[in-house]
Amino acid sequence: MNKNKLDWGNLPFGYIKTKMSFFTNWKNGEWDDGKLTKKHSLKLNECAGVLQYAQTCFEGLKAYTTEHGDIVTFRPDLNAERMENSCRRLEMPVFPKDRFIEAVLRTIEANKDWVPPYGSGATLYIRPYMFGSSSVIGVKPADEYQFRILVTPVGPYFKGGVKPIKVRISDLDRAAPYGTGDIKAGLNYAMSLHNIVDAHKNGYAENLYLDPATHTYIEETGGANIIFISKDGKLVTPKSNTILPSVTRRSLVTVAKDYLKMEVEERRIDKKEIGNFVECGLCGTAAVISPIGEIDDHGKKIIYNEGKQEMGPYLKKIFDTLTGIQMGRIEAPEGWIYTI
Repeated sequence: MNKNKLDWGNLPFGYIKTKMSFFTNWKNGEWDDGKLTKKHSLKLNECAGVLQYAQTCFEGLKAYTTEHGDIVTFRPDLNAERMENSCRRLEMPVFPKDRFIEAVLRTIEANKDWVPPYGSGATLYIRPYMFGSSSVIGVKPADEYQFRILVTPVGPYFKGGVKPIKVRISDLDRAAPYGTGDIKAGLNYAMSLHNIVDAHKNGYAENLYLDPATHTYIEETGGANIIFISKDGKLVTPKSNTILPSVTRRSLVTVAKDYLKMEVEERRIDKKEIGNFVECGLCGTAAVISPIGEIDDHGKKIIYNEGKQEMGPYLKKIFDTLTGIQMGRIEAPEGWIYTI
């Protein structure tokens, strides 16, 4: 697609082929130098490890055009560290943090014409990922791997932007106790696909998962962490070793504490408590914050922000502050913003 034909203000959250991708191969115990390529497809052996045993992990981050016209990206160092953890758990070679950041910046630079303009509401989504590329027939790690980065301009993750969404508490699990819930493994998302399709069929935007051991405590959705606001204006977010450590959630916690001087609690949240909160939202790279207007707990409906069709006042302040930092309107903490 020609970028000049894009309607930046009405982009879907979907894939659009851009100018360049990045790739590097791991073979004989080391990574090669890596390079940018205009080819956006690849060939794999039919017995590749990724196809046979789902040996793959990925990351997600964004590039923005600030109000000053700079092209920036947000905290890629944390994505690099999280991918290191994912790789170790999946017995994949670690792509070094410094090379990860360099590759992200190179790929953005090569596609800077595809970074949406300031004020459009769109961003350049960046997807680093790694997979086992050599043939594997016995159950074991692959011998060779490829690390790639693709980029694509995207609009809002949820249609309608920041309008409140409806979610349901799920009877299924997205992760197992002591499993892979805390890493960004492709297999975690494969497990959630049936449930999200069923949720959409029944009028819900997402599933809200409980802890897999007891189905008592709130965890996260299939694609985002969750945050609550208490009646006294406190930010409360679940704490669990089966939750993915969202870069956005961690950033929102810092914003709430340091910029807005809010009290923050990171703790286990019993599902019986959710009716006591006044605001609720999903948070992640794709949407930043998407307000939840209603949680359906098997027919019992919990309504937030008095049912208004807008983001609640506390979440709005947090959202505006973080996006202000990302877009260059508010001074960022040291090391958060990387300028291309």
